[in-house]
Amino acid sequence: MKRAVILAEPQPLAAINITPLIDVLLVLLIMMILTIPIASHKLPVELPSGPPTGTRLEVPHRLEIAASGALLWDGRAIGDAELPVLLKSTVDAGGVLHLKTDEAARYERFNSVLAVVKRAGVSRLGFVGNEAMRY
Repeated sequence: MKRAVILAEPQPLAAINITPLIDVLLVLLIMMILTIPIASHKLPVELPSGPPTGTRLEVPHRLEIAASGALLWDGRAIGDAELPVLLKSTVDAGGVLHLKTDEAARYERFNSVLAVVKRAGVSRLGFVGNEAMRY
């Protein structure tokens, strides 16, 4: 004789699957870890304010950073030890410095050269050659 077996109907689960939520939170955490050091790194630069004073025509000195990290002062190759001396003479003469960086140069090199320029007390500084990166 055959017996009929009654099976209970499955009940829906009341729990929420939180695995996708944890995945999203981990991705957001990693993004924050990667972007916070970049956003907090600053090198303060004093920019001129107000209208220009005086109409002196000066030939500015040009400091270039090549893609390899080499320094050029008015087209002449210089070493890192010579840079502070040249900057000091520029500051003493009240000269203008134009800084041009090759777009393939490393940011760390640009940052270290800019720190040397700031330590030398250069207050008349212009960045040139950035027209291609404007837009």
